[in-house]
Formats: sequence, C-alpha cells, structure tokens
Amino acid sequence: MIATTSTIDELIINQNPFAGHIVVRPQQIWGKSYPDVSSINSHASNAVFDAVEQIRKGKRETVGITITAEKGLGKSHLISRVRHRLETEGNALFIYMGKYDSLNQIKYQFLQAVASSLRAFGSQKVMQWQEIAAALINEAKNCKYTPHQYISNIYPNWLSKYSTKTIDTLTEAVLKIKPDITNPYIIRAILWTLSTAHAHYANYWLSGLEITRTEANALGLPNHKNEDREAEALTNVRQILDIISHYKTPVICFDELDIAEISDTGFTAAQVIANLVKDLYNNLKRGVFLLAMYPETWNEQIRTLPQAEAVVDRLASEQADRQPIALKYLNSDDIVALVSQWLEDFYLEHKQTPLHPLYPFNEAQLRELGKSKPTVRSVLKWCADNFIPPLIQAPQPGHPVKPYFNSELANVEASIDSFMEEEATISDALWLGFKSLIGETVEGVKIEYIEEIEPSAANNGFMDFKIIGNKRKVRIGVDVVQQDYNVIGAALKRLIDYKTFDLTRGCLVRSKKINSAAKLARENLRILLENKGGEWVSLQSQDIKPLLAVLFVYYNRETYELTEEQIFDFIKQKQLASNNPLVREILSDPSGQEPTNLTDDGLPISIPQSINTADYIELNL
Repeated sequence: MIATTSTIDELIINQNPFAGHIVVRPQQIWGKSYPDVSSINSHASNAVFDAVEQIRKGKRETVGITITAEKGLGKSHLISRVRHRLETEGNALFIYMGKYDSLNQIKYQFLQAVASSLRAFGSQKVMQWQEIAAALINEAKNCKYTPHQYISNIYPNWLSKYSTKTIDTLTEAVLKIKPDITNPYIIRAILWTLSTAHAHYANYWLSGLEITRTEANALGLPNHKNEDREAEALTNVRQILDIISHYKTPVICFDELDIAEISDTGFTAAQVIANLVKDLYNNLKRGVFLLAMYPETWNEQIRTLPQAEAVVDRLASEQADRQPIALKYLNSDDIVALVSQWLEDFYLEHKQTPLHPLYPFNEAQLRELGKSKPTVRSVLKWCADNFIPPLIQAPQPGHPVKPYFNSELANVEASIDSFMEEEATISDALWLGFKSLIGETVEGVKIEYIEEIEPSAANNGFMDFKIIGNKRKVRIGVDVVQQDYNVIGAALKRLIDYKTFDLTRGCLVRSKKINSAAKLARENLRILLENKGGEWVSLQSQDIKPLLAVLFVYYNRETYELTEEQIFDFIKQKQLASNNPLVREILSDPSGQEPTNLTDDGLPISIPQSINTADYIELNL
C-alpha cells in the first residue's frame, strides 16, 4: 500500500538517510555498510574477484592490484563491497589494514592487523581463525565437521577427557600433513581458538602480544621475545598466511595510505607498505594484495622508490601496462542507481512506499547532477543538503555537527569492543575532551591547558598527556593502558615518577584487572595509590563512546566541512566532556582504591558459545 504524502513527508522531515553518512569507516567494511551499487566501478571490484577465482583454479599464485582515485570517489565503498562478497561466497579470507600508528614497526603492526582481521566472523559465522582451525583438523583426521560442531560439542568433549593432550595430538597430526610449516606453535595456537575457554589467550598470542607464564604453560606456547619483535612478527605472519592459503585465498587489503607520517628511514606510509607487499609477494604461496591510494601517491611516492619497477610489477601485476586501476567519476546512470538504492533501503527500513523510487528527488535533477561527473561523496552530501523539498516546511536546522556525530556514534557502538583495545585512540578522545574544557572549572580544577610529556626520552611514549590547572598547582599525568605485563609495569613506573615528569598526580586509565603475576606492575600500582596519592580510573565503554564519536568527527572535519570551533561548540553545548563520568573522575580527588568495576584480562572477542547439536560426536584422537 502506498503511504500518504503527509506520512512520507513527516518521515522525510524527521529522518535524513544521507545526513552524516559520507565517509565509510573501517567498521562498515567489516559490518553493516552503506547501500552499494555493484555496477559502479565494477571493473575494479571484478578484478579482485577474478584474481581470487584464477588462484582457486590454480592458474595464478599471487596477484597484486592497486586502485587509485581522488578523495571521495569510492575507494572504501569498493573495499567494503569486496569484503562483503568474499564473506558471502566463503572461498577467501579477508585481511584489512587501515591504520599505521608506527611505521618503524610495520611488520609487528601488520601481524596485529592480520590477527585482528582473522578474529572477524567469516562465511560460517565463526571467527576466520576458527574456520582455518576446523579445516586443519578435518584434513589431518579425514573428517568433515563444521567449526560450530568443534566449538560446541567436540572440543568440550575432548578437553574434558584428555585435557591439553588433545591439542598435543592434533598439532602432531597437522604437522604430519603440513611438513612445510616450520613453527608448530602457530598451529597449536590456531587449534586453541576452537576452545571458548582458551580462545582469548590464543588470539592474544597470535597477535604477537605477551601472555603470562601461567597462561603460556597452560596453552603450551612460548612467550614472544620483545627484542626480536619485528623479525619474529614477519616470520610468523608469513607462516600464518601460508597456513591460510592451504584452504582459502587470503585477500590482503591496505587502505588509507595517503597519510603524512614519515618513518625514521624517511619513507612515507605508502612506500613502507609497498616494500612490505613486495617482500610478502615474493614469499607468499597464494594470495591477492589490494592497495588503495590517491593517483599522486602512486606517481610521487611509489614510482620514485628505489627499484621502483620491481615494486610496481608486484603492486599492479594484473595490468598489462603495470598501471593501477583507476576508479571512475559517476555519470547520470550511476547517480540514479546510487540514490535509488539508498532510498529503497531507507523506505524499506521504515515500512513506507513512496510515490516513486526517487522521492523526494526527481530523476531529471539527478541526471543533471551527473553532467558534472561528481564523486560518490559529493553526491551523498548533495542528497543530504537537498533531502527536504522546498515545498515542505523544514524544521529549524540543528547543530551542523549533530548528524556527523550521530553517524560516528552508531559506528562506535557497533565496534566498541575493538575500540576498547585502541589505547592511542582512547587517549586522543580524552585529550580532545580536556582540550574543549580549557578555561572551565570541573571538579574543583580550572583547566588551563593540556601539555605534552617532557622529557620525552624518559617517557618513551608511555604517558599520554598532562592536564594543567589551578595556576599549575594541579598537574595530572594521564596514561591509558589496556596492555598487560611488561607494558603496564613500564607505564606505572612513569606515573609514579612525579619528580622527573613534574606531576602532582599520576592517573592510570584502564578497564581490566592487573594480573597478580605481574609483580612489578602490582608494586608500582601500590606506590601510585598508597604513597603518591595517584589514581586508577576505570575505563567504561559507555563513558568513552561519545568522546570517541566526536573524536572521529574531529578527524574528518575537513571532509565534513566543519571547523574546530563548531566541533568544540557542539562538545560544550551537549556537555560531552563536562558531564562525562570518565573526565570528571580523572579530575576528582583520588580515592586511593582500585576500581571494582573491572573486567578480566583478555581480548573482548565475540565467540559462539553453543549451537543445537543433536549428535554426540567422538573422534579417535
């Protein structure tokens, strides 16, 4: 039934599906994304799908594809399309890297990106790690059980009967059929991911992170050596990718390469990643590399590398002329299809049937828009700005930041578990909140400015920033630490060194308990709370969410065409910082006690707990 015009118009006034939705976030690449029109730039996405098929048929081994496009032309939309189709078809595993926090430790960071990607659910609605673990056992034991069956029935049965001997036996069985795998501990850790009780620690270890001696002994895994972290990470990531490629084609995507950071060796992010891909390409048995960048990044950074031709041959191996695949600007047909798809999803969600598929737009105005060959981003922004027709009395315009904040908040809500592990991002969110409070008094502290930690050499990047207030009588050193063991110990060592860092108070921000086995960390914590008058503030997800959302608006302010002043005005108007429990707790007088609302150590990963399985399954170990 067609809804009345008044009903539709009321919906349009209150809901703008385009507002705030002009940037694809990494969470949307993994989860629910924006409506996609598969015909737009299909030449680029089809190149990836064709490469996967060629590798599956044994016609190719390794393929490098680089796509280039101006800002807003749809690079991340295309990557999202690739991820979601690969998830549906189930013949490949998707690995994504879009953050480059430390170009000087890129191999270690890439290992963490691989491990993080494989924690994401794949086509079988379990972690991609678990799909590989099940495939390894099935081949070694000549059976055909699903990951769900292993997780909910077989593993609990085995572990209750045979304890860790289960993993010993399975690891030996896998190594017999995979003699080329030189690191048995990687196999062992992957097999542990099928145990719900041990998957957190196995994932932690596979990420290259240190686990306690007790946990390492329980899983039969050696701890990583920090001094060899880069070399060890590269060796391990090669092994992991080779193991994956026995069963599914890894599609490894590098996005957001057009950043300004420079490594200690003078290379940009794009150049560092290009060299990493060249190395991986030469050593990987099967796989597809997908890179996305601006045309000028390709021409001015990749083409100018030492031995550039060797790099180009691997980054654009599918193109006869060894040139990237360029994305195209939208034409009139593309725009009509794009807007139609967004509106179809919008009206379906709200159970309304419009007068015509493009309402409240008309096809003529959209086709006219196509004559200027716009980008996807500019079309979506035009739709957001023109969604309410002139004949409808529009409500008073709200704050210009609001739609973008709401969009970012929804993305944060969808991925808060992973964000809770991103110390640098949480620190930036707190920094922005405190910066917005300069000149205001909160919890008896008049905030004067936010200061970097000096001396920087002694800090070595551990403490995040200082809050200066009350004519410098208050100097609070703030450190967000979600990692464990050596890291938390070293961080607390700085937080109690008031003399070196000119502090009146050290403040640890953390959501997880500190393991009792971490003796140095526990002793430093005792000194902080009992002797130094410092504080441990519990990091709660509901408190950091709005600060993360406004931080992402701040990061993308140029794209959103917003000013710093508008963002700070929104923070003040909505009291996102001044009424935030986390912010207020950092500024308030310390309690001298450990928080009680803490979580246990381990990564917050969603793991299927049980399924309905009627059959009792027993395998001969």
